[in-house]
Amino acid sequence: MTHPRTSPATPGADTAANPLTDHAANPLTDHAADTLTDHATGTGPRPAADPSEPAPGTTPPGTTPPGTTPPGTTTLAAATPAELRDHVTAGLDDPARGWLRRALDEAAAHPGTHGPISVWELRIAEAGRRCGPEHADAARVLILHEARADAEALSRVYYQGTGAERRAVLYALPHLVPGPEGLPLVEDALRTNDTRLLTAAVGPYAARHLDAHQWRHAVLKCLFTGVPVDAVADLDHRAEGDTELARMLTDYAAERTAAGRTVPADLHRVLTLTDPPATPSAPAADHG
Repeated sequence: MTHPRTSPATPGADTAANPLTDHAANPLTDHAADTLTDHATGTGPRPAADPSEPAPGTTPPGTTPPGTTPPGTTTLAAATPAELRDHVTAGLDDPARGWLRRALDEAAAHPGTHGPISVWELRIAEAGRRCGPEHADAARVLILHEARADAEALSRVYYQGTGAERRAVLYALPHLVPGPEGLPLVEDALRTNDTRLLTAAVGPYAARHLDAHQWRHAVLKCLFTGVPVDAVADLDHRAEGDTELARMLTDYAAERTAAGRTVPADLHRVLTLTDPPATPSAPAADHG
């Protein structure tokens, strides 16, 4: 059985236009243009984007534009599979609900990786068309859970997948990988400027496993790209008393001010968390 999608796609194919997608112009990323090979095996093109996903430069009706936190991301990363399934099935029509039930049954019956591609990987590829963009992320997370995908299988789906499939893998990591084996996927996502991928990357798994240096840079990346810091899991706890993070934030604020640019209000919020008594209040409003 072969994968039905054959033409390559970029990981940001499902994300609206972002002026920061030029990697060379972004001083906070050293990630060159994505290759078209599976990084896990060194072979094979990534498949084309799901046609239900928004085309580059567009934001479909009812979805969240870049720079904001998509609704339900906390549920995707933190809810139990049973809670997530109840939530998703309640929002699907009868055909989509039936498709998801069959997809989950197939994944449970044929877990792990089998041959060139597993049946549940095909269902992940179909999720956008079958469930719609509003519920596709959650459907993919559920399929990955039922397939009991380990770090190796998740890496395969991530590196061969579209941006939407990569997001689902990142949301599934806290459910499926107890140790740090999934960190390369988080690190790869943090090197992009795809705001929806970044939002997924800074969830509970990153909070649990990123070291202090990586985590600080993840926070800065959110500020740089406009991802709300509300997306950063365990922010209050990890930022508390972090003097190095405070220094980095202060330097970044000074650079923006010197360039005549506004300082994001989220920066002041995080700076306050690092040392509440010593940090000045944030401006009343900031639209930069």
